[in-house]
Amino acid sequence: MQIFHLAFTVKDLDSTRQFYGELLGCREGRSSETWVDFNFFGHQLSLHVGEVVQRSKTNSKVDDISVPMPHYGCVIEWGVFYDLAAKLQSKGMTFIIDPCVRYEGRPGEQATMFFEDYSGNALEFKAYRNPEEVFTS
Repeated sequence: MQIFHLAFTVKDLDSTRQFYGELLGCREGRSSETWVDFNFFGHQLSLHVGEVVQRSKTNSKVDDISVPMPHYGCVIEWGVFYDLAAKLQSKGMTFIIDPCVRYEGRPGEQATMFFEDYSGNALEFKAYRNPEEVFTS
């Protein structure tokens, strides 16, 4: 299995541990006084304290929905997506884009949601109804 490594900045480690560890349920890995690693749904996420990259004032349109840029996230299983969405909703998460389905009934049909971590980084979680269609055009 190939995994990706993604590193970016957060405002502090306490709120980062609360968000990624407690809220999202990601297992913490190595850390120091200035960074922490998480198992981000099977991938390595390395979060470093520093100046957080601000979102662009320009969003990008996807299936006529304006999505924040930049953003990062993860493709997860269909059922896991809905479990996570329900958990976030029950915790009062404010969504940038509420959980919804894009490309319904077409190749690449996907459930998606956007929200921010506690440092203001935009995240997208998505799930494909047919995982083999992740790269379908």
